[in-house]
Amino acid sequence: MSQTVLISGPPGCGKTTWILNRIQSHRGPSGFLRLVGYPDEGLLQARDGGIDLAWLQDQCPGLLDLADPDQALAPRPANLLALIELPQFQPPADSGLAGLDRRAIPQLEALHLSPDEHLHFGRDDLLPRQDTLDFSSLQALERNLAGSVWDPASLSSFWFELVNGAYGDVYRAKALMNLPDGRAFFCNWMVSREGSQFLPLQTTASPDGRPQRLSRLVVQGKDLDPAAIEVTLADCLLSDAVLELQQPRLRQQEAPSHPSPAA
Repeated sequence: MSQTVLISGPPGCGKTTWILNRIQSHRGPSGFLRLVGYPDEGLLQARDGGIDLAWLQDQCPGLLDLADPDQALAPRPANLLALIELPQFQPPADSGLAGLDRRAIPQLEALHLSPDEHLHFGRDDLLPRQDTLDFSSLQALERNLAGSVWDPASLSSFWFELVNGAYGDVYRAKALMNLPDGRAFFCNWMVSREGSQFLPLQTTASPDGRPQRLSRLVVQGKDLDPAAIEVTLADCLLSDAVLELQQPRLRQQEAPSHPSPAA
């Protein structure tokens, strides 16, 4: 039996992790949609630019993108678990479907989606509460890093500086980052947690030029300094010349060795 569940909650509360666990435990096809969310006074929603979808599709091959209009028109597979993520700062006044933000309904209807269940972090006991924070002010910063490749040591230094206040009071940060050897990492941090997550993507790219997959940085916090972040990014991202020097060696390491033919 198919089911459509909408999950809402504030930044960093664990929506995507909870959704990943549900998908991995579901015996059948799954689909995902992330709604943009709506700003409250003084609180800016961050557009993740596809980070959550890219991460979930890497971890769960075959995951349907429910934002695709073609998926809305195609017959839905049997036993489909459709999971919808909605950033929402404050718990709704009403529980269940009655508490669904009415502004989301036209977008859901356009995609032929009708939730059977609505759960909100910080209200429903089925969801964990440890990372559910109450924000009084929040800024958002987004940076499209498509085609960018990081120096690995510089990435570690930048992320440490970022989450420790070098560019403002960061409450939430997540990113997809490419390395020169073809690997990519989902970087994830929340002020309520100890330490950052650096989770490798299962898919890798050939170390041959700049990767075509999604790469993006999203930061939420207070008194953010975008100009300082831009300056640091310029120092951390590899130029074409440096990539051309590094990648031939990496391709040689990647190539399988063949035994010499017998004399």
